[in-house]
Amino acid sequence: MKLVKLIANLGYGSRKDVALMFREGRITDPDGEVLYADDKVPHEHIRVDDEPLDPPTGLILMMNKPLGATCSRKDQGRVVYDLLPPRYRVRDPALSTVGRLDRETSGLLLFTDDGALLHRIISPKAQVAKVYEATLAQDLGGDEGELFASGSMMLESEREPLEPAMLEVLSPRHARLTLTEGRYHQVRRMFAAVGNHVETLARISVGGLTLGDLQEGKWRALGEGDVANIFAGPTSPR
Repeated sequence: MKLVKLIANLGYGSRKDVALMFREGRITDPDGEVLYADDKVPHEHIRVDDEPLDPPTGLILMMNKPLGATCSRKDQGRVVYDLLPPRYRVRDPALSTVGRLDRETSGLLLFTDDGALLHRIISPKAQVAKVYEATLAQDLGGDEGELFASGSMMLESEREPLEPAMLEVLSPRHARLTLTEGRYHQVRRMFAAVGNHVETLARISVGGLTLGDLQEGKWRALGEGDVANIFAGPTSPR
């Protein structure tokens, strides 16, 4: 791919804008030598305004999503894309969330522009486990774990029973729930079905990938090892 198209596709501007950046000498190599639009240079050797070029197509990011941000591009108010560099909104191919977390759920959220990888992660066949921690309005009754793990639990308006989920009780009103599905507001609806209410909810891992020391509202690009961890970790609560 020609450099002008490559850099434009990464969201730095239109092809006309990027062509002007070349003429202004803003595109250089690591030694500060000016590059030209027809140069053939490895991606990692390209600098824009002395900063490394953003990662190429195939990007996957992990964010520690804060409360109050939504995963939609169209919602009014704060959206998760506001926490990324503005040019990430206009990358081609587009960067999308891998599943969603609702406005009042925090924690591990993935983004990618790799459609095949996105579908591999969310596919029911992959059985990639997502682990959530919830604080509850009332004490647990003691029989929730058996029901959640049964594989026969039905939610209101659903036609298929839930896949087995594993409940770990951390305290009377604090629990960890492992799912392999991602139905609409699933964790909240599961606890509501047993007469409880989720007060706070956070996703702490996807497969074997955890947030580590990533602070709330921050993000980082993932490497091959990180992606492998998604599929190497616990994949099913069965």
